[in-house]
Amino acid sequence: MDSLRELLKPQWIWFLLGLVMLFLELILPGLIIFFFGVGAIVVGLICLIVEPSTNVQIALFLVTSILLLLALRKKITGAFVGYVTSRGNMSKVPDEFVGKRATVVREIHPNLNGKVALHGSNWEAQADETIAEGEPVEIIGRENITLRVKRVVQRGEQE
Repeated sequence: MDSLRELLKPQWIWFLLGLVMLFLELILPGLIIFFFGVGAIVVGLICLIVEPSTNVQIALFLVTSILLLLALRKKITGAFVGYVTSRGNMSKVPDEFVGKRATVVREIHPNLNGKVALHGSNWEAQADETIAEGEPVEIIGRENITLRVKRVVQRGEQE
């Protein structure tokens, strides 16, 4: 009975709660629960030294967890995910679709997007001229998920 009473002391409950949260972080994505697990362990350590009231323990848990989350999440996420050097200006990154050819599957007008087939998928497309369905086009750029295209001039055609 005394061993059960010993296990139900606040410091052991906080340690157990912290370990459960750290384990959950391995299962759930986001790197948020981790900081609450660390916060619980910190409160467990404080409970070993002093015996704060339940309200103080909960306040310490919340303040510690949120401060750790705000201060360290970005740095720790970078350690796990890695850093991207080209994150700043994505307009300078060459687009993998530029220069590829596609086929118009829904007519494109200058002020009305159409659709093109590329790599087995249909993509929204826009052009500065009207391009009929079935015509080949070349991709000259991309704005989010809309491809900028131009008509491919066939041999013997005038531009």
